Amino acid sequence: MIKLLNAILLLIGFASCNDSTTNTNNTNSESSLQHQYSPADTASAEPYLFTDKNGLVYLSWIQKAEGKHHLKFAVLNNENWSQPITITSGNNWFVNWADYPMIASDGNNNLMAHILQKSADGKFTYDVKLIASSDNGRSWSDLKILHEDGKKAEHGFVSLIPYEDHFFVSWLDGRNTVNESSDSEAHHNGGHHGDMSLRGAVVDRKGLKTAEWQLDDRVCDCCQTTAAITANGPVVIYRDRSAEEIRDISIVRFVNGNWTEPKTIYPDEWKIAGCPVNGPRSAAEGNNLVIAWFSSSNEQPQVKVVFSDDGGANFSKPIGIAAEKNTIGRVDVLLLDETSVMVSWMEGSVIKAMKVHKDGRKELPVTIAASSESRSSGFPQMTKSGNNIIFAWTDDKEKTVKVARLSL
Repeated sequence: MIKLLNAILLLIGFASCNDSTTNTNNTNSESSLQHQYSPADTASAEPYLFTDKNGLVYLSWIQKAEGKHHLKFAVLNNENWSQPITITSGNNWFVNWADYPMIASDGNNNLMAHILQKSADGKFTYDVKLIASSDNGRSWSDLKILHEDGKKAEHGFVSLIPYEDHFFVSWLDGRNTVNESSDSEAHHNGGHHGDMSLRGAVVDRKGLKTAEWQLDDRVCDCCQTTAAITANGPVVIYRDRSAEEIRDISIVRFVNGNWTEPKTIYPDEWKIAGCPVNGPRSAAEGNNLVIAWFSSSNEQPQVKVVFSDDGGANFSKPIGIAAEKNTIGRVDVLLLDETSVMVSWMEGSVIKAMKVHKDGRKELPVTIAASSESRSSGFPQMTKSGNNIIFAWTDDKEKTVKVARLSL
């Protein structure tokens, strides 16, 4: 009887250990999240994060002061942020919660950034302007316009990444949405004359174009684009738009010197008459490519992620990450290794992140912060450096950019 009682107690002990291990993993994830000092001052928003090939993390943001907007950046090195540097300033910028500036580094002291500058009085008439640095941001070039169509139209939702000895850029281009007697205001009010297109270009380290292409002649009007460099070449992922107003996620790939035709990565069949302002995000290493996106087909909101091991030619079955009624998307995604990723998204005002495995396994979600469902809270950002994941978001209550670190 005593032996039986000891055996039962031993089994209970094993069960208790197993339960505590599960809880400890979740607790460790939460406890390893540390909110950190932010280099962004008050009245700051529109953060963007980028990690170069050396592991240096760049944070850019817009700060409003003295009647002007200032694009600033800081670098995280050895867990400390550098003093902020102003890239450029202006009083005629288009500043938007969803269409934010970006910064990128090739890891060899060459930086590229962009801002959106008003080209006319219309609300949605603005240009993409590039600005470059060859001394890791100590000095910057003059602004250079990315597109040369000369139309007073919407140009934005940029993706910017290093590509070989240059930078690759993709953007939404509204040149076909206007004619000589109209502006892009009519486009956003449902009376546009043509379709929003997707374009891509290669620019040198000074911001001068060396090549440009039209990648798709009809796309969703105001969802972010995302680009990645695979072993085969650049890929661009975006929200497409069919004649029937199906707005699913598509991909185009640069293979053997030519761009492929647009291909839907998965048929959500999300039919919506207006732009949901919710673009995809992607990451690549070699030909391992991962894409995360938001859909609300049949009024069922969900965040999904797919894997590809051939540079986007084929994809796995989507893995559903979040399907709550208050899921609003605003996703980001990082490759952790060949078989796992980190995905972030928003559920109502809460920013969450989850490790997801290629075989479909999902670990417990981590709550990063409480922000706001309002547009002014923007799109949370995420990047990886070493064993740390860095998050940045706009705190809508305090009107400033916050940062946190999650140790893997």
